[in-house]
Amino acid sequence: MGRGPAHPGDRLGLPGDQPAPCRQGRCGLGAARSGGSLTLRALGIVGRSGSGKTTLIEQLLPRLRARGLRVSTVKHTHHAVDLDLPGKDSHRHRAAGAEEVLLVSDRRWALLRETPDAPADLPSLLHRLAPVDLVLVEGFGAVPGPRLELIRGEIALRAGKRPLFHDDPGISALAADVPVPDWHGPILDLNDIEAICVWIAALPHPVAHAPLS
Repeated sequence: MGRGPAHPGDRLGLPGDQPAPCRQGRCGLGAARSGGSLTLRALGIVGRSGSGKTTLIEQLLPRLRARGLRVSTVKHTHHAVDLDLPGKDSHRHRAAGAEEVLLVSDRRWALLRETPDAPADLPSLLHRLAPVDLVLVEGFGAVPGPRLELIRGEIALRAGKRPLFHDDPGISALAADVPVPDWHGPILDLNDIEAICVWIAALPHPVAHAPLS
């Protein structure tokens, strides 16, 4: 019989706001590794298309910031996205062969880099971010640390695909709105954003573990 969302303490399998137990040897928030040193902590938000990953991150950000956490995000897309416009000076720099273009205004800046030979790997991208307490990662399957899988019953039934955790031992917890058979780790109520925020904030600091292959 699958486990369903219950009281916050029961969801975590622990009393109060204590962090959930490790699963498959992966504890706490992941730390991006670059040059042998641990840097930014990362938590992957994963799930089937339509499960609400972006919406959850949007809801978590103000709550995590209210707890005093500095949070950045990384979003991977399969679409051909270009933040630049043909004919603009920065686009002309790129077309002429610039390795990177740093586009700067008084309010924000963006670093543009072409990757025609191979996609950028997540650890190196995390290494480029400014220091923060947590990075929420959406769209990458392999995150150097734990992952929270979202399971929305309506989407799961329509897609007819089994949850990702069956093939991904790095998934540390689920956030679901239906009972989930064959899952024996922590399960959170997908619609209880505050409980998910509490779970994330209570995770221990990262321990040194090997990066994902």
